[in-house]
Order: sequence, then C-alpha cells, then structure tokens
Amino acid sequence: MEDRYQMFSEFKDQYPEVYEKTEALGEFIHQQGGPLEDKTRWLIKLGISAATRHQNAVGTHIARAREAGATEEEIMHALLLVIPTCGFPTFTEAYRVYKKMESSPS
Repeated sequence: MEDRYQMFSEFKDQYPEVYEKTEALGEFIHQQGGPLEDKTRWLIKLGISAATRHQNAVGTHIARAREAGATEEEIMHALLLVIPTCGFPTFTEAYRVYKKMESSPS
C-alpha cells in the first residue's frame, strides 16, 4: 500500500514489527475472514471508517473500493448509509474527503 500519510510512514519506521503484525492480521481477516467479495469488503470498511470519523481511512477505503471495481454510485451509497445511524455531520466529514479525491488527480 502506498504511503499517503506522513505520520503513518513515521510509525512504520519507528515500530516496524508492530506495523507488520497489524498489517498481517488485517490482511488475514480481509482475505480469509468470510465469504464477502473484495468490493463489498472495501465498501463496508468505507462505511466503518466514515462512521468512526477516520478521514485517512475514508480516503484509503475509497481508493481501495474503486480499485476493487466499486462504482461511484456504490461508494456514495456506502457513505449515505452513515446518515441514519451516525448523523449528517459525520457523513459530511466523509463526503468532504470523497469530494476532495474526486477533484484531485490520483
């Protein structure tokens, strides 16, 4: 995965073993945790990231969902599903990340 955030890169450099084990656990759960297809898993992760207001993860999960074949409509649906449970302000924070990624080249 590309390093999109300086603080994350610094963490990886300072604690390489913690990073490697955390990444391995995440990869294991993502790939072998159940029957959901890749695109669906990334859309779920996007919703979780949006709901928890984790903007860095929102950006990562939007990119990964796109790479897995998610349409813009599917990505927006995942984001809109945040509104009934978490509220419009929480959705708006994630939507801001989405719009910023939409207007900047990848």
